[in-house]
Amino acid sequence: MLLAIGASKQPLVILAFTDADCRPQPDWLENLIAPFSDPSIGIVAGEILALPGKTFLEQYADRQNTLSQKHTLAHPFCAYGQTANLAIRRSALEQVGLFRPYLTTGGGADICWRIGRETDWQLYFAPTAIVQHRHRQSMKELESQWRRYGRSNLYLHELHRVKLMPEMTWRDEIYGLSRWLLKELPITMVKATLGKATVLDLVSTPIGLFTAKARSRGQQEAKLPEAARKIEWL
Repeated sequence: MLLAIGASKQPLVILAFTDADCRPQPDWLENLIAPFSDPSIGIVAGEILALPGKTFLEQYADRQNTLSQKHTLAHPFCAYGQTANLAIRRSALEQVGLFRPYLTTGGGADICWRIGRETDWQLYFAPTAIVQHRHRQSMKELESQWRRYGRSNLYLHELHRVKLMPEMTWRDEIYGLSRWLLKELPITMVKATLGKATVLDLVSTPIGLFTAKARSRGQQEAKLPEAARKIEWL
């Protein structure tokens, strides 16, 4: 979405992004562009919350705040916002270029890092600019999502030299499952009988191990296409 704000000969031009499967709140756009009144702000990231879910997988992702911008804003390399809820000043894009058209995942991090590290523009978090997102409902969808996250790790490592995620070995899997079966599960079952834990508490660790393995595999199998290094320009 392209917005031109102001009646002057040089209006403030902002590009706002969200995903097709997101549902913006009624005041989303107003709250997303308001911070640009500060002339030092080049990027604004809004919050991403879960749509109400019925499956264990949706409830698990909601509990983990899987898509929350708070995770990406705390990235140890450099803060960034996900394009599911992001706005960028056109002036910033004129300096560093647009998205890499052949980069199939990790584009939000890449463009935010280029702006954050190559210019003086600041990134601002607008928690009241909210879109809601539907979490994955099947194991197949969940595995695909986390493999994509793994590919993103590798791509961003190649482009920006960020650290790769430690690979998950079969020893890690055995240790995690053994700890869950022998320690966590018995304790959680007792809590469940007392009404202090839910079925979701019983399966959270196996789901977490599943997503970690999928992410590790995605990273191992990924290879950055040479064309993905290309940057489009205005």
